[in-house]
Amino acid sequence: MSRAWDVVDAFEQAVATFSGARYAVAVDSCTSAIRLCLAYAQPRMVTLPAHTYISVPMAVLHAGLKPEFHDHDWSGGYWFGYNIFDGARRMRRNMYDRGLHCLSFHARKLLPIGRGGMILTSSSVARDWFRRARYDGRHPEIPFMDDKVDMLGWNCYMTPEQAARGLQLLEALPPDLPDQGGSEDYPDLREMPIFGGGMR
Repeated sequence: MSRAWDVVDAFEQAVATFSGARYAVAVDSCTSAIRLCLAYAQPRMVTLPAHTYISVPMAVLHAGLKPEFHDHDWSGGYWFGYNIFDGARRMRRNMYDRGLHCLSFHARKLLPIGRGGMILTSSSVARDWFRRARYDGRHPEIPFMDDKVDMLGWNCYMTPEQAARGLQLLEALPPDLPDQGGSEDYPDLREMPIFGGGMR
C-alpha cells in the first residue's frame, strides 16, 4: 500500500539523480536547509558574500554565530561555513560537487514549486540526521506513540503536495539551465541596521 509521503521520497530520489548527489532531503525552504546544515556542521565562523539574500545571514545569527561579510561576486551559488553551498539560484544536471548543497524551489527559482528546498549530500549519516531534524527529531519510520525521541528537531518538512508538483516540473526541466543570477541582484547587507550597518 502506498503512503502519501512516498511522493516525497520519490522527489528526493529524482533530485538526487538529476543533481548527481547520492542523497537528497526535502525541506520546506532553502532557508530551512541552510539552518539545518548549520546545526549539523556547527562551523565556528561563517563568511558570506555581502550581496546575498537576507535570510542567509539571519539563519547564521539564529545559529548563534555572527556572519562575516566580504566582497565576493558569485553566480548561482557560493560556499560558506563548513562545506555548505548555498545553491538557491542553480538547478542543472550533475551540479552536485561535495559537502552540503542547499537548493531553493521558491516560485521565482528555476524549479518553481512555490515553496520548498532540498539538501544534497554524499553522507548517509548526514542524510539520516536531516531526515529526523526536519521532522521534530522524530524517526520517520516509527509511529509517534512508539517513538522515543532523543534529539531536538524542527518542523520544516516538505508536504506531499509540494513534492508532487516538484516531480512534475522536474520531468520537464532542461538539463543545462544557466544560473539564475547572483551577487548583482542583491543589496549590500552590511548597510542594514540588523547586521550592524547605519540607518539610511
